[in-house]
Amino acid sequence: MSVCLWMAGIRRRVLVHSPRCFLSGVAPFSKQLLLPWGARQLPGWSRLFLDTACQGNFVHVIAKNCQRGQKHQKKPSRLGPPESSWQERLADVVTPLWRLSYEEQLKVKFEAQKKILQRLESYLQMLQRVKVTAAATSKELCCLLHPIIPSPVINGYRNKSTFSVNRGPDGNPKTVGYYLGTWRDGNVVCVQSSHLKNIPEKHNQVAQYYEVFLRQSPLEPCLLFHEGGHWRELTVRTNHQGHTMAIVTFHPQELSQEELCVQKEAIKEFFLRGPGAVCDLTSLYFQESTMTRCSHQQSPYQLLFGEPYIFEGLLGLKIRISPDAFFQVNTAGAEMLYQTVGELSGVNANTILLDICCGTGAIGLSLAQHASQVLGIELVEQAVEDARWTAAFNGITNCEFHAGRAEKILPWLLKSKEGVQPVVAVVNPPRAGLHHRVVQAIRNCRAIRTLVFVSCKLHGETTRNITELCCPPNSAKKLLGEPFVLRQAVPVDLFPHTAHCELALLCTR
Repeated sequence: MSVCLWMAGIRRRVLVHSPRCFLSGVAPFSKQLLLPWGARQLPGWSRLFLDTACQGNFVHVIAKNCQRGQKHQKKPSRLGPPESSWQERLADVVTPLWRLSYEEQLKVKFEAQKKILQRLESYLQMLQRVKVTAAATSKELCCLLHPIIPSPVINGYRNKSTFSVNRGPDGNPKTVGYYLGTWRDGNVVCVQSSHLKNIPEKHNQVAQYYEVFLRQSPLEPCLLFHEGGHWRELTVRTNHQGHTMAIVTFHPQELSQEELCVQKEAIKEFFLRGPGAVCDLTSLYFQESTMTRCSHQQSPYQLLFGEPYIFEGLLGLKIRISPDAFFQVNTAGAEMLYQTVGELSGVNANTILLDICCGTGAIGLSLAQHASQVLGIELVEQAVEDARWTAAFNGITNCEFHAGRAEKILPWLLKSKEGVQPVVAVVNPPRAGLHHRVVQAIRNCRAIRTLVFVSCKLHGETTRNITELCCPPNSAKKLLGEPFVLRQAVPVDLFPHTAHCELALLCTR
């Protein structure tokens, strides 16, 4: 059934709108694989940060390399450029390295990691937080930097994508894609993402059909909360088997429960038996949200049809993933990252592995066979339930997962384990970094001799986390334990075509 025929019966009520060698390069990698992995919208460094980290000229180099041979053009007006121009502009923002070969991308990223570590070394020396064994120069690194580990999958690697709804280049407010422009300047445009190299075809397909649905819906999109409207974001999650979970975010405004039921039934019908059925969704969720982001506890995810979870295979484990649970965006790349964390940590049968900000517990669960015990801490309750299910399903009996804020759980958890066995800690914090109480608990726990800190955005609060973990004892900040020393850094590329990269730092004391 075509979209036009399906829509014919409701045309009268349609609101129509106008249309790895040390410092020497990159480890060899295999030919890129076009596998159906999909990705978490893991934001990495902003271009502004990269510019700062690289002393003001690195972004310029990237832009020059990516666009060499092209003539300088004036910034297009909001509604003037042809579609191809909007698409290229979006690609330059979301995937700024897309014009380079993957080999060139890895060289660019490796140089960026050097700059970041040089900046970190500068901070540590300036604050006298580490001992310098030789005459330091501005180009000296604070630790051994290994070559970057490439992603096994180059294109369409994302397993999670979140699409926004706003006005498109043609002015239609019911356009589904990614933002281009800034709210401050009032020139935000929502551009379709079908041309972005990191988004899998399945995600784009669901986004396109969501747009079809919106344009036949009598309800307006919610562009700004204070201006009303209802239809908001779309999140798509997929696994290597092609299973697809879609989550629609909806602002209820003043609608009654009966009116809400009508809208839930409408989108369910569209994706189950209407034109959207071609997307073959495994599950469809609906969340009523009056905030920019709502957790399941704040506003439950409502399953309209299908399976409640999506499952993914990782390092021989079957991982369960709930709608709002954290899981690395690049599954194949995550396997490389977790293997790297395991090698750096040196976890063994005599150690307890502490997995802080564990998400669905993938790191701890993948290393459980090597550890005496795994202790995971995660804020999202659904993710903790996923981790517990995954442990039980895979027959892992030495894992213990705790739901709640790390700054509240970690101090008493460490106190209960101190003196029992050596503790190896792995930290993979969100962009905001670790709470200062978590840093205090790690510094003040004598049992923790090894720490692996994983970050895709090593600046701001995460830089402060590293310096406080490595600084001399400071009673004012309650940092009383022996300081850690940065030993090794391993960059792992989980985000081809973008400037982002995961950096695993080994700290010991």
